[in-house]
Amino acid sequence: MTSSLLQNALIYLAAAVVAVPIAKRLGLGAVLGYLLAGIAIGPWGLRLVVEVEDILHFSEFGVVLLLFMIGLELEPKRLWSMRRPIFGWGGAQVAGVAAALAGAALLLGVDWKAALIGALGLSLSSTAITLATLEERNLKSTPTGTAAFSILLFQDIAAIPMIAIVPLLGVAAAEGSGEGWVGALRVALVLLALVIAGRTLLRPILRAIASTGMRDIFTSFALLLVIAIALLMQWIGMSMALGAFMAGVLLADSEYRHALESDLEPFKGLLLGLFFIAVGMSVDFGVLRAQPGLILMLVAGFLALKIGMLVALARLIAVPRSQQALFAFLLSQGGEFAFVVFGAAATARVFSADVAALLVLVVALSMVATPLLLLMHDRFLAPRYREAKKRPFDPIETAQDHVIIAGFGRFGQIVGRLLRANQVALTVLDHDPEQIELLRKFGLKVFYGDATRVDLLHAAGAAHARALVVAVDSIEDSLAVVDCVRRNFPGLTIMARARNVTHLYDLMDRGVTVIERETFEAALQLGQNVLRHLGYGAYRARQAAHKFKAHNIQSLHALYPYYKDQEQLISMARQARDELNDMFARDLAALQDEKNAAWRKADGQP
Repeated sequence: MTSSLLQNALIYLAAAVVAVPIAKRLGLGAVLGYLLAGIAIGPWGLRLVVEVEDILHFSEFGVVLLLFMIGLELEPKRLWSMRRPIFGWGGAQVAGVAAALAGAALLLGVDWKAALIGALGLSLSSTAITLATLEERNLKSTPTGTAAFSILLFQDIAAIPMIAIVPLLGVAAAEGSGEGWVGALRVALVLLALVIAGRTLLRPILRAIASTGMRDIFTSFALLLVIAIALLMQWIGMSMALGAFMAGVLLADSEYRHALESDLEPFKGLLLGLFFIAVGMSVDFGVLRAQPGLILMLVAGFLALKIGMLVALARLIAVPRSQQALFAFLLSQGGEFAFVVFGAAATARVFSADVAALLVLVVALSMVATPLLLLMHDRFLAPRYREAKKRPFDPIETAQDHVIIAGFGRFGQIVGRLLRANQVALTVLDHDPEQIELLRKFGLKVFYGDATRVDLLHAAGAAHARALVVAVDSIEDSLAVVDCVRRNFPGLTIMARARNVTHLYDLMDRGVTVIERETFEAALQLGQNVLRHLGYGAYRARQAAHKFKAHNIQSLHALYPYYKDQEQLISMARQARDELNDMFARDLAALQDEKNAAWRKADGQP
């Protein structure tokens, strides 16, 4: 037994280590690499592993951990603040896709109960695949990532009633056994008990374990917690992942949230990879070989309907036009919860085991197809959007004594609004067509163009402008704009935004003297407010902030000649830090002297 377990572990790890880097090198993505590794070692490949069902059940724990950690990131207050995108966009997606799929099934003569459950199960998308892809492509904080994340959250929540209604539509419920209602009541009671226990028991237990100072015991309890909740949900016929998600939400505002995240992160990544491998192994090519035409038609029809509905939805919500196809492809596949829904439907005899196996194969193939759809998007669709952005720049109407702002994102907009409020003529340049269209709706004169182009700067009146504000997001583009202006308009005053200290030094290398670090002043003001909150007087708090600012600026200029010499820079930075410590020590001594003098004066002492 032990030997077999170790051999299987060796096979999974070796398959992942070989397949995933090759897939990444070929531009196929890590998820497709895991899926292909599973197909290669599974029953229809090299047959190195044949116990697919056992592996799939075990690997689903990776999805359980993923949902638990998603829940940890969502405090109930934040969840409530996201109610519109979650329930609005998510509800529209599930309802729209399910209605389209159920309608198509009814037209084909499928029984309405089977059509409803099948459509609801297929309306769900893969949380594991979508979130892994968003993270791999750094899209989580984009409008596309936010919309996809909100819809996935609604799907995870909606899976609860979907699974709960399956017994009500089954043969047992139709025969009047009452088991469906009993099952639904049991689910409701267990969920209520979970909420109460999460609020009253979990935090004291975590506090007691954390007080021991033994990190390994804390990690063990975190795994115990997730496994226990998963098994409890499985016992009542619910999805293990949904129970873990609820537990995560209950602990989201706990002081132990970050410790739980850091302890479970390695397990999540490893088990998610195993889940994708297991999905690849579970693809039943025997069913595909027996009915290839039917299977391929079902997969193609399912993907076409779902992608079409998702594109229509993307046009109604906050998804940029250039990413609507990407959004649809990301959510196009069937989800992990579909396996649970179809398994429950077969058990309740809503449809036969053969139909359930067919639908499971459709879901698995749609998961395999997703990375291929994304690859097609990257190779054929994305270049078209990039080409569309390379249109000729707009004709520009400039005023005399105007100021040019290059980049009109969150930083440039604040500068522009302040200048406009003080009657300063502006010429604004931005290279995002969708941003331009949005800003023009608010009556702003924003023109399309890449500020690194000399012809655009000439057309924008750089030769007679009073100043150029460089506020573009990209550090590389920012430096390119400065280089271009320095070469072609040496008399133009440049005022720039610095993203970090290295960017600041690079701008100083180019002779830019008016530079603002985008987070420095805001952080300084916040620190000053904290001092006020702690009881410092307004004058003393302001003086402390000014003194810190002066020392920081002095240190930056002192370090500037050495910023390309790593050893010298570290030495100078340590010296500056010691000077700051001495300054703080002198301030504290002076403050203590003031307090002592005040006490002596109050006592009538000289």
